[in-house]
Amino acid sequence: MVIPATSTEYLHVPVTAPVGVDITSSPPKLAILPASNRANPGVGDWLTGEWASGTVARLLIGPDGGAVTLTAGGYRVYVSFDPPGPENLVRMAGYLSVT
Repeated sequence: MVIPATSTEYLHVPVTAPVGVDITSSPPKLAILPASNRANPGVGDWLTGEWASGTVARLLIGPDGGAVTLTAGGYRVYVSFDPPGPENLVRMAGYLSVT
């Protein structure tokens, strides 16, 4: 996905749920880290998103009220969700380019 740094919009992340598990009972968390950072997201990197529909997580980003404002560059996007049971899943969801 490519967005301008001046845009405020929802970043949508499709999530694949484990078979037969409802993951929408708790909000998703998203982390957006510079592409040069190869470390896993730390505790302070996670931002609480919401479920847009079914298994699509979303987070409002941008300078007009977004959870985070990003400068031009490349970013790695992570999503975390906590389905019922002992698992707390973290996935690298893809790359975001901000122009």
